[in-house]
Amino acid sequence: MKAIGYTANGPLYQFETTNPSPGPQDLLVRVSAIAVNPVDTKIRGRVQPPADQPKILGWDAVGIVEAIGSGVSRFKAGDRIWYAGDVTRSGCNAQFQCVDERIAALAPASLSDAEAAAMPLTAITAWEMLFDRLQVPIGDAASDRVVLVVGAAGGVGSVLVQLARQLTSATVIGTASRDDSRAWVKSMGAHHVLDHTKSLQEELKAAGIADVTDVAGINRTGQHYPDLVAMLRPQGRLALIDDPAEPLDIKLMKQKCLSLHWEFMFTRAMFQTADMDEQHKLLSELARLVDKGVIKTTVGQHLGRITPENLEKAHELLKSEHTLGKLVLEGFL
Repeated sequence: MKAIGYTANGPLYQFETTNPSPGPQDLLVRVSAIAVNPVDTKIRGRVQPPADQPKILGWDAVGIVEAIGSGVSRFKAGDRIWYAGDVTRSGCNAQFQCVDERIAALAPASLSDAEAAAMPLTAITAWEMLFDRLQVPIGDAASDRVVLVVGAAGGVGSVLVQLARQLTSATVIGTASRDDSRAWVKSMGAHHVLDHTKSLQEELKAAGIADVTDVAGINRTGQHYPDLVAMLRPQGRLALIDDPAEPLDIKLMKQKCLSLHWEFMFTRAMFQTADMDEQHKLLSELARLVDKGVIKTTVGQHLGRITPENLEKAHELLKSEHTLGKLVLEGFL
């Protein structure tokens, strides 16, 4: 099969390798479309594989099941699925990939391959962050909650804003700085958009809001941390996915009895947790919501075919931190 990878500090390149073989609970997938995420560039910067073992990145895909393992019960050959995969296994920048059936689901019928590929990783992250970590309840019970999404124009933020607006009664606030990114966040459903290049406390006050109950820190959480602590209502929650450059001073959270939560969507697959199947259920429910028109795809830019050159372009765009939604690629040459 064709695959795209890298060795040491070298560029991405295409090479031929053998097709993977599915384990008992695996699906062998012919990859149709993929999305690129910040985790790709982070791993590339940290992991330097030897010349004879190129690293295949990519953890967002849509494809067709070609074969199934002996213990698979949810899928059959020919099924069109979507998934984010397992960061400890080979990625989706290849014609074929194996994925555990417990972290995959049937893809939304209403979306194209590229539109669907934009969503799994960010949707799982956003769902777990909002409902599992921040514990915002679905429905009318969230009417007293005020959810602030820091960095709302990117992939995770775009889904989280939609989930919070469409599935809960919370007030939803996003942050963005440019005219196009502010418009994007509003189109996702945010009630208010704050400019994160300014004081978030002052921006919140200008919006006529006293405080927030929950913060989803997508990026630059460390930069805004003192503001976020000041803005949070007593007994509020802060969840984050980014990696602050400096340690957070959690003592600032003590007087308000605030709580801090990490979200890492690969945890279940990485540690084979007892509730690993929750990601299958989550993606199945998300597909239903997409097909009903409740949640929409977050494709920001389609970069063409799955080639080393287009993947390099995607990595550079992600490093700029100015992308809207997700970057997708489709089909191998």
